[in-house]
Amino acid sequence: MISYEDSIRVRLADWERGLLKQPGLLERTSKSIQTKINDKIPAKIHAALTTAVKGIFRTVLFTLDYVPKSLPQTGLTLQQRDEKAVEVVNMYKKIAAAEGAGTGAGGFALGLVDFPALIAIKMKCLFELAHLYGYSTRDYRERLFLLYVFQLAFSGRDHKVRVYRIVRNWDEVVLQYPEGEHALQTVDWEKLQQEYRDAIDFRKMLQLVPGIGAIVGAWANYGLLEELGQTAINSFRLRLLHGG
Repeated sequence: MISYEDSIRVRLADWERGLLKQPGLLERTSKSIQTKINDKIPAKIHAALTTAVKGIFRTVLFTLDYVPKSLPQTGLTLQQRDEKAVEVVNMYKKIAAAEGAGTGAGGFALGLVDFPALIAIKMKCLFELAHLYGYSTRDYRERLFLLYVFQLAFSGRDHKVRVYRIVRNWDEVVLQYPEGEHALQTVDWEKLQQEYRDAIDFRKMLQLVPGIGAIVGAWANYGLLEELGQTAINSFRLRLLHGG
């Protein structure tokens, strides 16, 4: 009988192939439409999004605001962690959907408010998952890992491939960072924001359309949390199975 860990290794191999494969026609077409929409958004809106993303990511790295009160989980099997992780992700999917419906109903202005609000929800979900899989986010290096997981979920293909290699080999990559937090000064905020903005697909843009924003906002946020949750779960699985 195949063990749970072996079955997860098979799933991780499939996941890796999906991450590294060349984009298909539908994905390329969607990306083209997305790029055109982004080009039509005023520069001041992009600047506001950049500022919001910077603020949240700096809070993630330089403060303990998102650190869960509960200690990292110990003594659990991978299967037990995975089962609990699904519950956590499902909870945050509902939170994100409710938030997206509320801001989506408010039209363009509130739709823009949803972008930083959704990032905050995503980050809270990531922090809880980190502690569930046994990693303390009081260590800035674990918070940095979460930003790489975030990028892995929401980046263009080329950047996604580079980030995946970092996540996969984190037990080696982390040795480059000292125990102090000086390395945080090297984070490229503009690149991080740009990759995130460009990865926000057509679902989120439709949220800004009057009349359908509430429905689309809930649908988009629910799906984006699903993608983030699966990416995070697989990233932590990789670390545990590689002994990192």
